Amino acid sequence: MKLLAVDSSAKSAGVAVFDGEKLVSECFVNASLTHSRTLMPMVDYALSQADLKIENIDSFAVSKGPGSFTGVRIGVAAVKGLAFPGGKPCAGVSTLEAMAYNFTDEDCTVFSLMDARRSQVYTASFEVKGGKVIRLSEDSAQSIETVSAKAAGIKGKIYLAGDGAALSYDAFAAVNPAVILPAENRRYQRAYGVGLAALANGGFVSPEALEIAYVRPSQAERELKEKE
Repeated sequence: MKLLAVDSSAKSAGVAVFDGEKLVSECFVNASLTHSRTLMPMVDYALSQADLKIENIDSFAVSKGPGSFTGVRIGVAAVKGLAFPGGKPCAGVSTLEAMAYNFTDEDCTVFSLMDARRSQVYTASFEVKGGKVIRLSEDSAQSIETVSAKAAGIKGKIYLAGDGAALSYDAFAAVNPAVILPAENRRYQRAYGVGLAALANGGFVSPEALEIAYVRPSQAERELKEKE
């Protein structure tokens, strides 16, 4: 099965092409460019490097959130548009879970952290053991102080992933010295992780049924509620 995976949930964006579980090609950009400009050219490039056309793709995967509201919408809309003509199955993957797949080469605990503004991070934690990713907590928006306290007492390596990792590192290190801030090539979400999570979890649906998971209301929705 040939799968195309997309991530545009934060400032970085990526596209990956799989043949089964084998990564065939991948494109990653972290230049803070508008995803509406960069995503489709990246799809074309990743397909060309895999010597494939979009018609050859059997299924699609995309990060469905949390993350940038605009970025998530662009990614999900792009995948729906690519999958709809052929009625190809699609899988929506948690952005936070996709990050944990950067660490499947060792046993560890991963705290995925994305800057959610308003003194919060989008977060979830995972145990990685024997190359498998096991979810420990659900996706949520919490204060850095609240989520960092959960690292106390955890044994073994603890990795912080995502664009909120550097913001959270001092708070985590204060409660557990085993916490590690990995290099950027492992820290950020990648389409590679989106594809692996989709292959591991399944949950493929029709393009029409693909949904976004924002975790919390958008700023516009919050401001409207405050006015009411």
